[in-house]
Order: sequence, then structure tokens, then C-alpha cells
Amino acid sequence: MMQYSDKELVNREFDNPHQVLADVVTNVEHVIVGKSRAVQLCLVALLCDGHVLLEDVPGVGKTMLVRSLAKTLGCSFKRIQFTPDLLPSDVTGISIYNQKTADFEFRPGPIMANVVLADEINRTSPKTQSALLEAMEESNVTVDGTTYRLPSPFLVMATQNPIEYEGTFPLPEAQLDRFLLKLNLGYPSQQDEIDMLGRQQLAHPIDSISQVTDLETLQDLQKKVREVHVEESIREYIVTITTETRKHQAVYLGASPRGSLGLFRAAQALAFILGRTYVVPDDIKQLVPVTLGHRIILKSEARLGGQTVDQVLVDILKGIPVPVTREKVR
Repeated sequence: MMQYSDKELVNREFDNPHQVLADVVTNVEHVIVGKSRAVQLCLVALLCDGHVLLEDVPGVGKTMLVRSLAKTLGCSFKRIQFTPDLLPSDVTGISIYNQKTADFEFRPGPIMANVVLADEINRTSPKTQSALLEAMEESNVTVDGTTYRLPSPFLVMATQNPIEYEGTFPLPEAQLDRFLLKLNLGYPSQQDEIDMLGRQQLAHPIDSISQVTDLETLQDLQKKVREVHVEESIREYIVTITTETRKHQAVYLGASPRGSLGLFRAAQALAFILGRTYVVPDDIKQLVPVTLGHRIILKSEARLGGQTVDQVLVDILKGIPVPVTREKVR
């Protein structure tokens, strides 16, 4: 197969961003300065029913990103502060006996919201962490044998601190695999940080941002994302990448088939956000680090040798020919 030229890979002029979704990114950027890429990727997860793990140091705006996104989208929002003594029922809800009716009534937990912030998820026990698994995979929770459907759309955005490990419970691979994307916000640039100080001098900007869309529109956009065309050569490209993660000499555990599907869905959503009805190889290359990185475990000797997952993915991408799609660039 032929490869794209460098010029073709960087040419984004054919992208005409979806207006509603572009307005969402712009609105959230009034609160989270200079992080449009992170906001765009959060929308990718929302549009294809995925979930996001935000891993970064304290104070870079992880919690504020989730809050401002929920307010902009017009979604119900709940925050769960994960602590060592948190119980599964504190997440899912509990059935309480009502003496007047002589029956049990279900009191829903904070998981019953469109956007759920699982703050410091690695601070709680594995038993409580597992309470999220059914919700994230099936959009249901089961309490006392009864299954309750979660609202649609449903997005879990979890945060964790990668620096401080004392008193934490690392997420098991089964739970990491439930997250479509793993993002790092990083520190703002010097100018962005100066702008942030000015915006927050009198009041926090989250108090003044407005809603720019509604749930009905979001549900309609989710359906349209599934219609984005993915050519056979692009599907082969996706599967070749994930297969190579399982064969690489530095990798102990490669990406699962769920990783292939996640990359496929995320590429559809990114193409839709950028205003296209089809996926191009550049969409895949952009999304590989955030969709597959957290699904890969390196061998101990590779880690001791200084290799990182990002380096392995770059190495894999360099060794795979980039397919040429039949769609014409406008």
C-alpha cells in the first residue's frame, strides 16, 4: 500500500468543524484556558458512549473541566469523591424499607447522572471501584437483583494523581480497559496561566458560562456518529496497529479487541467533530496514544531500560504503511 506524504498528513483544510460541537469547545475554553484538544477528546468519548480517565498532577483543572463540560452540554452532573471508606452502595444507590408502604424503595446513588465525576478513583478499595464496571460497560446498575437503566447520554470521567501513590489502590486492567481514553491535561503555557489569573480576578468563569446544546441534540449526534464511514483499508490499519502491540518485543500485554473497537469508534467521533463523513488515517494516528496507551503493559526489562508506552506506539506506527483512502480531500 502507498503512504500519505507529510503534506497530506498535516493538511487539515478539508475539516469544517461541526458548529454545535465547536461552540461547546469554545464555551468550555472560557473556563479551561488553552486546552481545546482535551475538550475535543472528551467530546469524542461522549459521542461514542465512552469514558475518560484524567491522570495528572493536582491543580491543573481536571475537576473544573468536567464541571464546565456538563454545564455547557446541559447534562445532569454528579461528583463522587472516592475515599478508602466509600461503599459500593454509596455509588450505585440503596434500597430502603418504607414503613408507610411496607415495601422497599430504591434511593438512587450519584451514578444516576449524565456526567459523573469519579474524583481520585484510585483512593477507594477495589470493591467500590468495581461498582463502576457494570455502569461503564452496560449503562446499567443492579441493586438487590433489580436492574436500573442509567440516563442517556452517560459519561464517567475519572481522575487520579500519578505522583502520590501512598494509600491508593491501582486500577486493575479490567477497569482500565473500560475507559475509552486516558488523557493528561499538563501545565498551561505561561501566557495561558496569565490569562487564567485575569479571568478569575473577580469571579470564577464557570459561574457565567451558558448552556449551548441539550440532551436531545446530543443523542441525535451520537446516532449520526455511527454513520461515519470507515473504509476497509482503515479497519485493517486499526487491527494491524493493535495486533502489533501484542507482538512488540517490549510489550508484556498488548491492546485487547476492545481497544480496536475503541479506536474505531473514537475515529468516527473525531471525524464527525471535524466535519467529515469518513475517517482518514490521520484520525487514527492522532488517537492511538490516548486510546491504546493505557491498555498496554511493558515488560519489566523494557521499563527498567527507560522505554515508555508512547515510544513503543510511535515505533509501531512507523513500521506500518499508512493506507490511502478513496475519499477525495475537498
